[in-house]
Amino acid sequence: MNDESRLDRWERRSDLPLGIASLVFLGAYAVHVLAPGLPRAVHLVFLSLTYGSWGLFAVDYGVRWWISGTGPRFVRRQWLDTLVVLLPLLRPVQIVRTYEAMQRRHGRPRLALQARVMFYASLSIALLGFAGALAVYQVERGAPNATIRTFGDSVWWTCSTLSTVGYGDVTPVTTLGRTVAVGLMACGIALLGAVTGSFSSMLLQRFALEGEEDLAAGRTPERPPRE
Repeated sequence: MNDESRLDRWERRSDLPLGIASLVFLGAYAVHVLAPGLPRAVHLVFLSLTYGSWGLFAVDYGVRWWISGTGPRFVRRQWLDTLVVLLPLLRPVQIVRTYEAMQRRHGRPRLALQARVMFYASLSIALLGFAGALAVYQVERGAPNATIRTFGDSVWWTCSTLSTVGYGDVTPVTTLGRTVAVGLMACGIALLGAVTGSFSSMLLQRFALEGEEDLAAGRTPERPPRE
């Protein structure tokens, strides 16, 4: 069995566990941040779940690197997986990858390519936005002169940041909070661009199909009257 088939076999087996680990990570991190009044022992449990999910991603990354046999080139070829291991906030994206893999495993996806891109990009925006809001709220709520003091403030700031609107009424003041902001801006531009581009492509394809149907039926496209 060659390395490529071994890698495919490992990925098929690990997709679902990693998707579940992503949900566990996001849920445990959310409880840890949003429920500070819980007993310390409970917080330790949720922190253990958070770090445990990171451990699963790290093990999966190491196994796939070893199976691939490509050495340092694996890091460049699998750049998204590298970022997921290094940056915890990107781990929820694994949920999107798991869903796509399961769709393909059970046959051809039902949605067209453009619709799938819009769906996956929108889901990624929602997951990254929620994780980013949690991270910013955690580091900002106790900072001096902070304007983000509630989770609602953090969600509002995240929405305006991902949409690249940036009202400026609430802004992070800590270094870590601003670092997260830069990442969310970059993700917002990329993912929103994918959504709008796919939507435009789907409309153009639809209009072109209607034009071909009119020509096949012997109808000519309507023209506006001349003045």
